[in-house]
Amino acid sequence: MDWDKLRIFHAVADAGSLTHAGDTLHLSQSAVSRQIRALEESLNTTLFHRHARGLILTEQGELLFDATKSMSRRLDAAAARIRDSEEEVFGELRVTTTIGFGSLWLAPRLPKLYAKYPNLKIDLMLEERVLDLPMREADVAIRMKEPSQADLIRRRLMSIHMRLYASPDYIAANGMPQTLEDMATHRLISQNTRSAQVSSGAALVREIMTYEIGSILTVNNYFGVLQAVLADLGIGVLPDYLKDDVPELVHVLPEVGSNEVPVFLAYPEELRASKRIEAFRDFVTEEVIAYRRRRRDSDDPTV
Repeated sequence: MDWDKLRIFHAVADAGSLTHAGDTLHLSQSAVSRQIRALEESLNTTLFHRHARGLILTEQGELLFDATKSMSRRLDAAAARIRDSEEEVFGELRVTTTIGFGSLWLAPRLPKLYAKYPNLKIDLMLEERVLDLPMREADVAIRMKEPSQADLIRRRLMSIHMRLYASPDYIAANGMPQTLEDMATHRLISQNTRSAQVSSGAALVREIMTYEIGSILTVNNYFGVLQAVLADLGIGVLPDYLKDDVPELVHVLPEVGSNEVPVFLAYPEELRASKRIEAFRDFVTEEVIAYRRRRRDSDDPTV
């Protein structure tokens, strides 16, 4: 099968348009069309339904597109390994983690990484869905549980707990609760237990909600919970690593907290020699060590 025709087919299937694919490939629309017709003839099948609004893959086209997507990811991985020189760290690194950890812990620390490696390009993908690293949906992941795939290199970074925090102004205006029963006069801010999140966090919220709560505000990510807490709206369920970066937070009911949540860094075995992966791994490890040191030196061992 002609690799060049497959490359053109992949671009057309990805763009859904001969014109857009041609722009990407720097080919004329007619040249792209000829290559697609030739590929269809060689396979004796129709790969696209032609519509006025664009092209739609046939069932046979979907099968071929799945194959070319896999090929493309493998080629990207090979190209990334080739580009990684022994002296420099440059190029794109696709990092995936949760919305909360990525926006609240990782992103504020990235200036240090860019200061050291200014030619590095980070594509930070924040979502609760677990991306498939072996299929190259991302290069490296920070996950709130141990990855299950056997062909991943993994490193446990740290452990976190979900705890209760409020702003100083909120506590000054509403008082400090002494027991969970006192939450009857306070507003609880948390993720909805039905939203995607670590199970320990959801379990803690369900436990708190067995008590009478004065008012409730739910947000679908911890960044939103933090903003509501800083706006003096109530007492929020937040990861304890935030106390390191937002020291003004007041720890409420220190005896209340979730089970331990392990944090793992993982990347595919095939990227073991990647200089970009090595740079990111070492950067995150150094930041975690610094975080642990500050936590150990803190007056409150639970933060």
